[in-house]
Amino acid sequence: MSIKAFSTGYVTVEEYLADEELSETKHEYLGGVVHAMSGAAEPHIIIEGNLAGMLYIRLRGKRCRPFGGNMKALLHPQPTGRAYYYYPDAMIACDPTDTGHGWRERPAVLFEIASESTRQIDEREKRFAYLQLASLEAYVRIEQDRPEVILEHRTLEGWRLERLVGLEAVVRLPSIGIDLPLVDLYEGVTFPSLPDPPAGE
Repeated sequence: MSIKAFSTGYVTVEEYLADEELSETKHEYLGGVVHAMSGAAEPHIIIEGNLAGMLYIRLRGKRCRPFGGNMKALLHPQPTGRAYYYYPDAMIACDPTDTGHGWRERPAVLFEIASESTRQIDEREKRFAYLQLASLEAYVRIEQDRPEVILEHRTLEGWRLERLVGLEAVVRLPSIGIDLPLVDLYEGVTFPSLPDPPAGE
């Protein structure tokens, strides 16, 4: 989801968490600055629902647990090391000791559904913070307006990026033991049609 500035003054973590518990609107906390999250477009909502169902089915009874967009991720990205609370569109958490707060500090996989308004945040700010997590095994960015997924997963040599395009593609997360076909991920989504080419072409 996209975010808009909510507070220009410094807010403590304690103030943020206390207010967030009572708020009807979700906010992200970026090292002392609070941002209100705006609503999502229909394709985003459909993809988010599909993803939640796919993760639940595939992880049921296994060691890892899926969470939707209401679970916060707590990070302390360098160089400041300040607390950041994000709401990823989905996450997979596998550490049984990382529980019970309304957020997770050691997620294994984080998902963001990207649009024109959020792509810069997802690709730069959030990516920079997410990839610093020692627990993170994969970061998955899902385009909402076309069947395309950017998968970054940890290898012994560092982070490897894969671009998966088309409904026949499959997001493979071998460290978690699941596959996510794009045809299921995008079920019910109507993609914008391309304009007709000019006459004579």
